[in-house]
Amino acid sequence: MKRQSLLFIAAFITICLYNSCKKDDPTNIRNLFTAGPWELASLQVFNYVGTTLDETDTLNTNCDKKQILRFNDDNTCTYSNYDCLDQAPTGNWSLSRDRLYLLSDILVDTAANDTGSTASGSLRPFTNTKIVNLGQYSMVLQTGDFQETNQPNRPRRVVQYSFIRQRNN
Repeated sequence: MKRQSLLFIAAFITICLYNSCKKDDPTNIRNLFTAGPWELASLQVFNYVGTTLDETDTLNTNCDKKQILRFNDDNTCTYSNYDCLDQAPTGNWSLSRDRLYLLSDILVDTAANDTGSTASGSLRPFTNTKIVNLGQYSMVLQTGDFQETNQPNRPRRVVQYSFIRQRNN
């Protein structure tokens, strides 16, 4: 009986050690990005004063166009209908060394559109973007002032893009 218990404990420890020593596949995150198109599900803006949430706003609530972000294996990306405008700008993308940030030079138009937006000009929305959540079917990205240390009474703005994966057609 004692021998079986020791054998069971030894097998259990061996399995635990094997699983804890597995190395994460660094290409897995890349594969999640490129596995298919991502449709914008919600776009929220969080306005803070210091560390206190002051106001939350949901954008693009009147947009009936599918906004699709697509990452390609050749490190190019496309964002169709950004800000509910008929556009499909392209750019390049990569991941930071620690794979916690998306870096992209995609340049989108933010001119007045049919939903009443009055912003004008162009924007690089994913220049330095924090990957908050990335899974097989959902992705949440944050841009803006999301540094860990913030001065009291300093206003900051964080824009959060929430996407769901679409079927590859």
